[in-house]
Amino acid sequence: MNFWLDCQLSTSMFSKFLQIPTYPSLPFSFYQRPSNLFVSLPFRPEFPPSRHLNPHHFHHCSNGFPSRCHFCPPLASSFGNSEPLPDNQSELKEAQDAISEFIQEFGVSGEISIYIAANSPRYLGMLVDGVRDLDELSLWDSWRSDGKQFLKVDSVGLSFKEKVGYMAKEKGDNGKVAFLESVGLNLSSAMNAARYLSAETLPALIHKVQYMKEVLFSDNDNDGLLVKNAHRMMKHLSIPVDEDLQHTLSFFEKIEARRGGLNMLGSRDDSFQYLIESFPRILLLSVKCHLIPLVDFLENIGLPRDRFRNVILLFPPVLLWNIEVIEQRILAFKEIDVVERDFGKLLLKYPWILSTSIQGNYRAVLSLFDIEKVPKVSVGRAIKSWPHLLGCSTSKLKLMMKQFGELGIQNRKVGRVIAQSPQLLLLKPQEFLQVVVFFEDMGFNKETIGRILARCPETFAASIEETLKRKLDFLSAIGVSNIHLPRVIKKYPEFLVSDVDRTLLPRMTYLMKLGLSGKDIAFIVRTFPPLLGYSIEEVLRPKVEFLVQTMERPVRDVVGYPRFFSYSLEKKIKPRFWVLKGRNLECSLKDMLGKNDEEFAAEFIGVGRMLVPPP
Repeated sequence: MNFWLDCQLSTSMFSKFLQIPTYPSLPFSFYQRPSNLFVSLPFRPEFPPSRHLNPHHFHHCSNGFPSRCHFCPPLASSFGNSEPLPDNQSELKEAQDAISEFIQEFGVSGEISIYIAANSPRYLGMLVDGVRDLDELSLWDSWRSDGKQFLKVDSVGLSFKEKVGYMAKEKGDNGKVAFLESVGLNLSSAMNAARYLSAETLPALIHKVQYMKEVLFSDNDNDGLLVKNAHRMMKHLSIPVDEDLQHTLSFFEKIEARRGGLNMLGSRDDSFQYLIESFPRILLLSVKCHLIPLVDFLENIGLPRDRFRNVILLFPPVLLWNIEVIEQRILAFKEIDVVERDFGKLLLKYPWILSTSIQGNYRAVLSLFDIEKVPKVSVGRAIKSWPHLLGCSTSKLKLMMKQFGELGIQNRKVGRVIAQSPQLLLLKPQEFLQVVVFFEDMGFNKETIGRILARCPETFAASIEETLKRKLDFLSAIGVSNIHLPRVIKKYPEFLVSDVDRTLLPRMTYLMKLGLSGKDIAFIVRTFPPLLGYSIEEVLRPKVEFLVQTMERPVRDVVGYPRFFSYSLEKKIKPRFWVLKGRNLECSLKDMLGKNDEEFAAEFIGVGRMLVPPP
């Protein structure tokens, strides 16, 4: 679909939901804006610069402009050679003053008008170019005779500043093009957007942009996640798309084609510029009647205000919809027990979840899992954890379900796997098979591999080179021989997705500091692999301290019976120790803890049931 037709379709959609007039769209011209066209300022003021703006309490001056908005006048100007600007600083100042005074005629404050004039160099160049053309061809008098009623005097009596002012009036955009360029749009896009805004006053437009940038495009620390999610959503989309989603993908493609690619979505100013270029009808939205109610609604469904940009930039059409439309689409997910006030979390993970394409595929996905007899509770958990599943075609999901089935994972077992690691459904079959082959090469049969999948499914989403093999290298480094590797993995597959630097190494270091040798530690790991997952502070240290300080046993006792660490200190270790101490009995850790209550009582107490005295 070409861009012009795309815009026409979106115009139809916009008028359908908002019931306001729209205007014909023209193709945009996209090119990189040279950095040297900006005025040199100590900083670039935002719209608005106030940091604590309450969108419900804008105070307006008599001219209708928000009184909280303050702009710093430029200190100096520097323009590129690509525009026909005045040859000297005097004429440059006159041209900027002309634009500033022209903008003030529409109710904009002097301070803000100065900022706009100083930050719209291409617009200024266009006006100066027009003035020079008329000067060189001596056409001012004929221009006046053509009906330019605002030209009251002969050209001989006009100053350069007055000519620029007359040229600005002749353009007919009432200062909107200059303002839009000052907030980041290139001249072509600013002129195109201004055509949509013929009914808007300039102060109202500034107020609107000010509100959007402050509330909808506030700074946050999640820009990296925004870009990452954009790539992820596109990667896992394998269904036909609707009009809104197609327009969004076109928006992504245009940004991707620019210098910096999709990473530019993480830039507050650049992303706002690109959004307006692709969705200029956003500037037609009413702050009072549309934007403020929409902001309140998004907050009520659990979307934090500082994360609005992460949703709007990844699915801009949502900004154009009425609240009633969004509410109806949220209701579609009642089957997976999504409470409305928590829907914001789901929307933040996958903004496309509101599109008609995704909603239609949602029904197909539910039907597929129902046929496969996967519990609905598990399906709901999988979707809430990884809503990107809803962009995946059912034919692709069936391929992964088949791979699970070959390992004996079906029905309820599938539910447990996808509830814990739903991202497995997004893998390509060959990616999944690579992990299966990895385990087969270690000597595991399909039945055992299936048990590993059921117990620790995230293992199959891990990188073989960067994760799985690195863990095997770790075991070898601490002295576990290759012949014992399968036993360790079979008994504790979670080890394969543990963090080496933050969990495994600190635990091994702790054991060495206790005085255990490398050989002792290797023996403990291969005979009781779950030890690799025990917390130092919550499990290892308290039990070692009780063993040494209270039980008065050497640390090396745990080498002979490392399962000691698996028992509850309060419910089993302490009670049995106090029973033995009270009877002045001694035994190994295995005899003390390895028996059930009846066996322990029969051997050490002489009765059929253990009575535990208080410590």
